Amino acid sequence: MTMATEMRVYLRLPSRILFDGSAVRLRGEAPNGSFGILPNHVDLVTPLVSSVLLIAQADGTERIFGIDEGLLVKKGHRVEVAVRRAVETDDLDGMRDIVRDSFAGLEDEERAARAALSRLEADMVRRFASLRKAQG
Repeated sequence: MTMATEMRVYLRLPSRILFDGSAVRLRGEAPNGSFGILPNHVDLVTPLVSSVLLIAQADGTERIFGIDEGLLVKKGHRVEVAVRRAVETDDLDGMRDIVRDSFAGLEDEERAARAALSRLEADMVRRFASLRKAQG
């Protein structure tokens, strides 16, 4: 591995990529505590807990993400972060409210989707049972 001053970071959600860019530093939180990664950090895989993910870019910009639990994989100069839910904000002080509001809306959507799936499964079971009665 060559020495590098930047690494490529991808923050992926199930439906889209929230961040795709170069970074000089990343800070996250695993179940055993917070950690930092620089471009030449040793390769690693670690689970992430619901927390704040900070990505520092070469121009001095610091991107702040509130993330749900997920997984981080660093290999070479590439960092892949996969999380279920995440939001970006400039307001670290208001992050708790932003995350709560955003994640609550997603939880309502997930709950509605699970209820619809349960209804479809129950309907399918009823139809199979009626087919079995018709054959028997």
